[in-house]
Amino acid sequence: MKTTNAAASFASVAFLKIQDFARRSVSEQTRLRAQLEAVVAVTTAELPIANRIVLDAADGAAIVVLGDPGGALRLAERALAATAAGLPLCVGINHGAVQMAGSRADDGMIGDGISVAACVAEFASPSRLFISRSFRDAMADVAPGLEAGLFPAGVFTDAGLRTHELFSPDRQALARRRKRLSALAVAIVIGILAAGIAVRISAEGQRNLLDGVVLKFRQATAQGERYFGGLIETIPWQKRN
Repeated sequence: MKTTNAAASFASVAFLKIQDFARRSVSEQTRLRAQLEAVVAVTTAELPIANRIVLDAADGAAIVVLGDPGGALRLAERALAATAAGLPLCVGINHGAVQMAGSRADDGMIGDGISVAACVAEFASPSRLFISRSFRDAMADVAPGLEAGLFPAGVFTDAGLRTHELFSPDRQALARRRKRLSALAVAIVIGILAAGIAVRISAEGQRNLLDGVVLKFRQATAQGERYFGGLIETIPWQKRN
């Protein structure tokens, strides 16, 4: 089916850029490319195949997500986790016009949505996610309230003197949320252990429980002494002196 004259549609684009890709050796470029392909495969798995298109770029990859700005944001945030494994990714997200570049699906896509996403990724530092104003507005239209987690990151000017108002997720708030969840998990574990001990005390009696703990401690101590005593006997006399 011919698609050359197809009208442009709007989509969210996550651009994953490998920092300083052109300056790296061929072997390092090959390694980073392989890592990036693995990251793309994992991060796009939750999206329906019909709703995503992966495009190769000179220094990374552009992932076009149709009809799901939230999915594009989740994808980008998961991709940033790859920086912990040594993949220096800079990530930018935009929402704009895209269309097929030719008459076949494998001809790729073009459009302002992709080019601006590449510019946004250019402004981002490794392990940093930048988001365009148009993407934030798209988030507000599709899922009102979610855009509240995106905060101003500044106004940037690209090589063509075009300005971009950018936003970024509140990473400190995310870290605080994770810390609260961790504390809650610890409290739950402690509560479960405490409840288990209380049940045992009520069932066996405090004295019996304490006697059992002491007995197990003495048994473990005796086993430890026999184990280390055996190790000492196997050490040559010269080394022990």
